[in-house]
Amino acid sequence: MTMNFKGKPSRRAFLKGAVAAGGTMASASVATAAGDPLITEMQDWASGLGDGVDETPYGLPISYESDVVRRNVEWLTADTISSINFTPIHALDGTITPQGCAFERHHSGAIDMKKGDYRLMINGLVDTPLVFTYEDLERFPRENRVYFCECAANTGMEWAGAQLNGAQFTHGMIHNMEYSGIPLRTLLEEAGLDAAGDLKDKWVYVEGADASSNGRSIPMEKALDDVLVAFKANGEALRKEHGYPVRLVVPGWEGNMWIKWLRRIEVTDQAVESREETSKYTDTLEDGTSRKWTWVMDAKSIVTSPSPQAPIKHGHGPLVITGLAWSGRGAITGVDVSVDGGKNWQPARLGAPGVDKALTRFYLDYNWQGEEMFLQARAKDSTGYVQPTKTELRETRGENSIYHNNCIQTWWVKSDGEAENVEVS
Repeated sequence: MTMNFKGKPSRRAFLKGAVAAGGTMASASVATAAGDPLITEMQDWASGLGDGVDETPYGLPISYESDVVRRNVEWLTADTISSINFTPIHALDGTITPQGCAFERHHSGAIDMKKGDYRLMINGLVDTPLVFTYEDLERFPRENRVYFCECAANTGMEWAGAQLNGAQFTHGMIHNMEYSGIPLRTLLEEAGLDAAGDLKDKWVYVEGADASSNGRSIPMEKALDDVLVAFKANGEALRKEHGYPVRLVVPGWEGNMWIKWLRRIEVTDQAVESREETSKYTDTLEDGTSRKWTWVMDAKSIVTSPSPQAPIKHGHGPLVITGLAWSGRGAITGVDVSVDGGKNWQPARLGAPGVDKALTRFYLDYNWQGEEMFLQARAKDSTGYVQPTKTELRETRGENSIYHNNCIQTWWVKSDGEAENVEVS
């Protein structure tokens, strides 16, 4: 196959060569098309009538894609009531996560609440404590923003070495959706912040309506910046498991702060230091001490295909290597891909310019001839930060933490196209 200077297949040369040479799978397909019964014979789908427009009032995925679902790892937690499942990132493309595939994390189960029963209280150091109904919230000016939500424990099992064999399980505690809602700043200003005095040292404490409440403290600076009180995702109502009818969106920060079934926002003069920000969601270092207030999700990336759940099945020739990159500190500006475990890197093509605190899709067009590969991706964000290796993280963090692991991941792609999670530090 004709190659360009970076070793990538030339599409024009490939198409010309495929017809003439007869040495690739593509040329074989061209050669047999004339005798293919799927081309030459009438098929059932073309000889009768299909479903009418009312067959499924709410559209569902076709049955042939029934394996593209969230999955959990049973041994991770004692019960699914307080547990997590994983987005099938290996089977998706683009950047927007369908709500039905977006991972779940519950502390006491997903609750069932009607919009008519919903109330949101703002109290504490405000001029006028307020309570909003769902209908009240709908009357405020709203914004639409695309953000990723990542659990702090995403990739957490990999600290001590390669553990879970699949991108869905190593990196699937993430989703990326378009949220519609009201800036938290707008609601706080409606209640009035004069009573709080100097805002630079103030906080807001947010909690949910579920039994766990999962309360978290947020610095006022962040609360007044880009936090949303959201009631739609990807254009439709939030799903029950994502906090219907109203949730908090805290862009770029760990997912446990994105409080679901949001019921109360209290302005305080100090952090509450609840269970979820002291005994939980703190980063334990090698010497046993723990870091707190590590809210931001640093730049990270993952090759989603080829990967253990998405092996190479088409044989030798053109291969699209693809994956996702993101940063809680800004936009992704570039992604490099290595096929030899980090010895050499080449720039991937971004599917679109990086968006602040949102997923970015990357692609590398590659000519695979059955050689083993040690696939890695390395992200860079708009602050200049470069995603680290696991060795670099361990030098400062040790192996005791389960949170904020944003190290470079390796897939060992074998000569038969199957892939396995391995560690190349």
